[in-house]
Amino acid sequence: MSFSARIKEKAIEIGFSGIGISPARALDTESARLTEWLSRGFHGNMAWLEREPEKRVDPRILLPGARSVIVVILNYFTDHEYTDDPAFGKISRYAWGDDYHAVMREKLSALLDWIKLESPDANGKICVDTAPIMDKAWAVRAGLGWVGKHSNLITTTLGSWVFIGEIILDIDLDHDTEMVADHCGTCTACIDACPTNAIVAPYVVDSRQCISYATIELRDENIPAAISENLTGWLYGCDICQEVCPWNRFEKPSAESRFGPRLGETSVELATIADMTHDQYVSRFRRSAIKRAKLTGLKRNAAALRSDG
Repeated sequence: MSFSARIKEKAIEIGFSGIGISPARALDTESARLTEWLSRGFHGNMAWLEREPEKRVDPRILLPGARSVIVVILNYFTDHEYTDDPAFGKISRYAWGDDYHAVMREKLSALLDWIKLESPDANGKICVDTAPIMDKAWAVRAGLGWVGKHSNLITTTLGSWVFIGEIILDIDLDHDTEMVADHCGTCTACIDACPTNAIVAPYVVDSRQCISYATIELRDENIPAAISENLTGWLYGCDICQEVCPWNRFEKPSAESRFGPRLGETSVELATIADMTHDQYVSRFRRSAIKRAKLTGLKRNAAALRSDG
């Protein structure tokens, strides 16, 4: 068995749902698309997306001497439902359990440690969302899926409920050369279902119109009226475009128990958020992705939902 095949076997043993390997080259086509997207202001206030664009498109800058990019996906779907009670605010599925950054980094670290044990001269860099790297583009390059019209990665085996992570290595590996074709076809389910019309064209999302952006990343005192009037119960994030995607008929429960809903909650009572103190917030959302919105953001979101209701 080749070293590349053994790495893939080890990745699955560690708990990843899929793995592919791509040569560490510049993402020229994807770079042009990113530049166009940024030029149209579709990133909103996420100024960090404009920083160090060269690092986003060339892993050899992130890790000098890089030769290969290992890309992994991790299924986070758990079989629970949201409540339609207007007294509660819905949480995006990815944030129900423990912070995925920590879970993914733990597993990637275990894989990199094993690689270094087997190949002592290897050097690697772990990337889990926070690094300036185009996760979805690398997942496509590694043959793990395609980017759908809602701009999320879609796989033929798990749908779109997957996290993406990478290990950049300075050693040569056997690369996956077969990419997955775009299977969206004529379907426009995600575009039609978005209550704020954030998918302004197939494969193009204007973050400024997106519920997820408004409830997580936006730091303004108030949510824009066009979004606050169409929150449809979302307190943190939004899963609508994924919920309606036909490919998610292939969703399967994740084997990672840490992605299950904390306290069994897929939604949080709005009154609880409104009355929450900072200490209560820190205690309740410790090691949770929900902390990304900060308490002020959650209170703002809850107020918008209560006002809308």
